[in-house]
Amino acid sequence: MSSSDPLEGGAPAAAEAPHGTSGPDGAVAAGAQVALDEQAAEEHPRGAVRRWWRRLPAWAELPVLVVVALLLAMLVKALLVQAFFIPSGSMEDTLRVGDRVLVDKVSYRFGSISRGDVIVFNGADSFTSESQFPDEGNVLQRAVREVGSWVGVAPPDERDFIKRVIGLPGDHVQADGHGAVRVNGVALSESAYLFPGDAPSDTAFDVTVPAGKLWVMGDHRSESADSREHMGEPGGGFVPESEVIGRAFVVVWPFGHWRGLGAPGTFSQPGIDGRG
Repeated sequence: MSSSDPLEGGAPAAAEAPHGTSGPDGAVAAGAQVALDEQAAEEHPRGAVRRWWRRLPAWAELPVLVVVALLLAMLVKALLVQAFFIPSGSMEDTLRVGDRVLVDKVSYRFGSISRGDVIVFNGADSFTSESQFPDEGNVLQRAVREVGSWVGVAPPDERDFIKRVIGLPGDHVQADGHGAVRVNGVALSESAYLFPGDAPSDTAFDVTVPAGKLWVMGDHRSESADSREHMGEPGGGFVPESEVIGRAFVVVWPFGHWRGLGAPGTFSQPGIDGRG
């Protein structure tokens, strides 16, 4: 037998180490590779952020997280969705005072406004406020109200309004003060959203909506200072499409009043797209 055979008293052969790690040199190489991987991770931008975060004192972590959350809220508000607080009863019972709605700020960038949509718009130079707002106060009070308005826990800017779109550019919208509101000669059946007991309009009007403008009305017609209320003003009661902030699509608070805000079926009646 070979002298290395243990039965002959020779030393047993050493077990072969896994490939690439045998012997001290292999262990050193593996350790060096780990060190290189860790260094590459630290040099990556995410690694730089981790190093910066680890160096922060404990007391600074919460303020940093708050600032990051506010920046994200600003970004979402500016580009995607914004929460709005309902300050008046002009859209009852669809929307009640204190409701919070989410407003889609993306759809109208790629699509068009539809009749029946509930929209939020800036009424500066065309509408006057329906609600009483507190004095502006000091810088801190204004900042708190501004941040609160981002998430719908404070009243919106006093120039912002929420109404239902009744007439689009080119539409002939009319009411005689007694019967239904008509769009291009089609009588609207508004019982699905009109405030109980309200007439469709106790004000007579007969308008053709100009290009780039909208005719809007509140669902609580007897309490809504809408397009009808501003007919004698320079804007004629019309809302520029360019001033529309977005489409309110859901009530999210209080939970008991959760509901979607889609366009009612009355705006899909045959003939409503005609021009009269």
